[in-house]
Amino acid sequence: MNDLKQAQLMLSMARKDLKALKGMMDQEIFEEEIFGFHAQQSVEKALKGLIAFQGHEYPLTHDISALLEFLESIGHDIGRYWDLVEFNTFAVRFRYETFDYLEESLDREVVVEKVEELIRHADKLIGSE
Repeated sequence: MNDLKQAQLMLSMARKDLKALKGMMDQEIFEEEIFGFHAQQSVEKALKGLIAFQGHEYPLTHDISALLEFLESIGHDIGRYWDLVEFNTFAVRFRYETFDYLEESLDREVVVEKVEELIRHADKLIGSE
């Protein structure tokens, strides 16, 4: 039995982070780590929503790869989202570090497209509140 209410709550929260991302397209105003953090958060919450929808308690982790592995272990086809693991760099555990070591800037339009694709996928399964 799935936990539709929890899944919808997580998806709603993921949409809020996506909305924030869309408002942070200007690199002169919003630093990479702020933009990247909201991308990571949106992905994390969407994946946790999918796990809840599948009837499982999601792991208390910020690690996108662990969440993807969990989804695969319960039979969810999530293969096309493995590139989202790149946002682990921006997870909460790194929130208080500077990101001077990033080799190149994030392509913000591509990031938004990737996150939107995942949320559309989750929304098809979970639906809106």
